[in-house]
Amino acid sequence: MNFYLLFFLLIIIIGSVVSYIYFMREKKENLKAIEQGICPKCHKPTMILIDQRSTGCGGPKLLTFECQECQYVNSFNVNGGSCSSGRCG
Repeated sequence: MNFYLLFFLLIIIIGSVVSYIYFMREKKENLKAIEQGICPKCHKPTMILIDQRSTGCGGPKLLTFECQECQYVNSFNVNGGSCSSGRCG
């Protein structure tokens, strides 16, 4: 009985990890296309940045992009850079 439960949990964990890796790979490909201004859904050069938020100096940024053609919307967390001078600006 315990062997089946352990086997089931192992299958669930492996499936979750594989799904997460696949999701992150697809997200990375979408970001590469969006950086070039191309919509990953309709493949037209109609992507614009509609929102940009930051947690402060040097923190990660949340960027939200939207396609003006098909209304595809996606958000990405990217590194905000560093503040080597000690000031934001």
